[in-house]
Amino acid sequence: MAPSAPFNPPAPDAPGKPYVEPWNIPPVTKQTENFAELTSIDLSLLDSEDPAVQADLVKQVKRAIREDGFLFLENYGVSLEQLHRQFALAQYTHTKMSQEDKDRLLFHPDTGRWAGYKHPYGFKRHKGPADGIEQFNWYKEQWENRDLVPECLQPFLDEIEAFSTYLTYSVNKRLLTLFSRVLELPDDWLWDNVQSKGSPTGEGYFRHAIFRPVQKETQEASRGLRMHGHTDFGLTTLLFSVPISCLQIWGHDEQWHYVPYKPGALVINIGETLEIVSGGHFKATRHRVFKPPVDQLNSERLSIVQFNSSIGELRMTPAADSPLIQREGCVEEQGVYKEFKRLMDAGVPVPTNSQWREIQIAEATDPTDTVRNSIGQDQIMLDGKLFQKREYFGVKVLLPV
Repeated sequence: MAPSAPFNPPAPDAPGKPYVEPWNIPPVTKQTENFAELTSIDLSLLDSEDPAVQADLVKQVKRAIREDGFLFLENYGVSLEQLHRQFALAQYTHTKMSQEDKDRLLFHPDTGRWAGYKHPYGFKRHKGPADGIEQFNWYKEQWENRDLVPECLQPFLDEIEAFSTYLTYSVNKRLLTLFSRVLELPDDWLWDNVQSKGSPTGEGYFRHAIFRPVQKETQEASRGLRMHGHTDFGLTTLLFSVPISCLQIWGHDEQWHYVPYKPGALVINIGETLEIVSGGHFKATRHRVFKPPVDQLNSERLSIVQFNSSIGELRMTPAADSPLIQREGCVEEQGVYKEFKRLMDAGVPVPTNSQWREIQIAEATDPTDTVRNSIGQDQIMLDGKLFQKREYFGVKVLLPV
């Protein structure tokens, strides 16, 4: 395949653009225990002319996504300087957005979409207990209509849109090439048949988020959780590694572990769509956002995330043409694929991709909801561990809290 072009963004100092303070990078925690070890994939090796190098790269990816569901991605085409500019813009979002725009662009999660501004009072449109999390989410309509974007960001939309477009149409496309090769399918199979298109994010979304320190009462109500243990419902999630350690993954030891900071790296997690398409060979990543180590409790965590989604009208089933699936069968003992297969075996239609993602957004609960987050409501004890249980369209979801 042709070598990949590096990211070439619009000029940050073009006429009419206000000055943007550089990203105020917080210090890394001094804590060293309870950190996960993740495989790091050098995406530039996909451009190698040596077939042995490419074959070894596919082996590394196969092991990481089968065993962990999480991996680091490096050398994907965006320089550290370019990435820090994007973080400076995300910082600008959450320091310059007016209250008028926050009110005007307030999200409607009951529609099954996070589009617009999320206030720091939970994941419902009405305000609940403070959770300290603010977001601005771009969907297709935000890219197409400038009026749906905060006024402070209007001068920088060229840079933000170029960045999101590169993540989808270059980084994620190359990533899906590797995943297609793991399934022993043609390079463009996942891109052509599963990835949504039609905007910089397809049917997915791009996010600027900030996690501010919370009061003691909030920490106690949520038991330190900032976001529940969950798996992402989409295709892939591209999350940029940041110094504040809040992201945790569920390990083979059935314990939560922080994801370490790797400057410039992307943290990739596998969504439920890929778990289903792969017939359970890929493992959707169980993860959560938790309070950081003690020396970072009073620091703000800035976050940039790209959520890549599959084509909404599709009903996901395993890729029957995959030689890997034909040879080894499906892996039926894990995750959402097991539940989807149960429905398919019973002749019951599985939900479409859009139904599956929209109901999970619409029915999301807050970690501070002490009524729903209790045993007998949304939680159960299983083998001495606390799990969140939900059911959508007959699909039972059971995930560690």
